Amino acid sequence: MNSPNVTIRDIARIAGVSPGTVSRAFKSQQGMSEETRTRVFEIANQLGYNRDNLRVRRLRRILFLLHKQHSSAHSNLFYSPVLHGVEDACAEAGIALSFASAGIDQNVADLVRIHEPDAIICAGYFEAEVLQAVIQCGLPLVMVDHFAANVATINDDNVAGAYAAVQHLLERGYKRIAFISGPVSHYSIHLRERGYRKALFDAGVLADPDYVTYYRDGLDQAEASALCADQLLDLPNPPDAIFAFNDLTALVALGRCQRRGLRVPEDIGICGYDDIASAATAHPSLTTVAVEKEALGREAVTWLLDATGTTLKSVHPVRLVIRESSLGPQAR
Repeated sequence: MNSPNVTIRDIARIAGVSPGTVSRAFKSQQGMSEETRTRVFEIANQLGYNRDNLRVRRLRRILFLLHKQHSSAHSNLFYSPVLHGVEDACAEAGIALSFASAGIDQNVADLVRIHEPDAIICAGYFEAEVLQAVIQCGLPLVMVDHFAANVATINDDNVAGAYAAVQHLLERGYKRIAFISGPVSHYSIHLRERGYRKALFDAGVLADPDYVTYYRDGLDQAEASALCADQLLDLPNPPDAIFAFNDLTALVALGRCQRRGLRVPEDIGICGYDDIASAATAHPSLTTVAVEKEALGREAVTWLLDATGTTLKSVHPVRLVIRESSLGPQAR
């Protein structure tokens, strides 16, 4: 007999798993062992849980969750368009949208409870502890610009984008191509470094470890970018091209080159990633990899509306946008 008082949390407590795990087991989602799934079913049957409680209800409110470190004006050059895509899709579907930023020092469960969402979209990097706290809320969840094995994820093709950028620099005649990387704990940045290295390997070019620099902890993005650029330019045999993991970093590097009297692109080529608005108006204009950021946000809402219990792993294509900053050593 079904018991109307038994909840998913009751089953989770007895099974020793999270409420989200129980929910995924009932929805036949991937990402758990058959042993765990069977145990959840057995406990639910013993307690008389009413599976009709799982009938999908209409989404009324979505919470867009961003890490505190991404809420700065610089980071929002990427995530603000993603949010706009989410906002447009929610407006078309008649869904209320709320926004919050979270960090490692916050009680995520309390934050989510305040907003009372029916589903959550997480954008960008989150520490494992924060992400686990979000998952344990037991709500439909999709991540944009990040990855977790058992969560729906939507990303741009970071490896292919970085590969195309480096391949372009090689084709334009640059030979000593450096990479400025942000924190490699970030999923997208790690993949962009992989694309950089793969392009060099496929071209038969040895990747010089001195030509890869990483952000220093505790600095804002502009200061960290400047230090990385200066480190490369101070080398005894400095690079003749720089591929940066995002456009802001590339634009800072471009400025540091110009301050030293280097001509871009004749003396050094510069390429970024993301295609933010200021890339096209820079002097010289910045070659970059264009990401359809609004489309990432739109797909997140679409998946939440149409979710069938499968774990989404969506990768959006990107496009190389060639501008003045990478035209080659003989550009003018």
